[in-house]
This record gives sequence, structure tokens and C-alpha cells, in this order.
Amino acid sequence: MSPRTMKALDKLPKHAQHIYKKAHANALRRYKNPVKMGGGKRQSLEQIAHKVAWSAVKTKYEKEGNKWTRKKR
Repeated sequence: MSPRTMKALDKLPKHAQHIYKKAHANALRRYKNPVKMGGGKRQSLEQIAHKVAWSAVKTKYEKEGNKWTRKKR
């Protein structure tokens, strides 16, 4: 992961970090052969895994100002 990603992950609650890491690892396994996704432009495996992982985090957490908080149902 890039230093920028690591810095962003450090700001997440521990549970959200866990969600990101599990989703990222799963996406790396699932998308070994990247295909066209969203908008038709080719993306690297790492880019796809990063997007999948952040999407997973955002299902449970939202950013309020500079702080990530668990979504209220």
C-alpha cells in the first residue's frame, strides 16, 4: 500500500481498518486479471482492490468532518 493509503487508514477506527484490510485482500484474490470497470478505463489490480476496500468501509462508516464514525441505521 502507498504511504498515502497507510496514512488514511491510520485515521480509521480499528474496526474500519479491519474491514478495509479484509476487503482489499479479498479483492486482490478475486480480481487477479483486472477487467474494465466503471467508465471503461483499464485499472491496475491495486487500484481496483483499493476502490473495493474503501467501498466496503463506506457501507459501515461515514466521514464527518475529519473523523470517521459508524453509520447510524
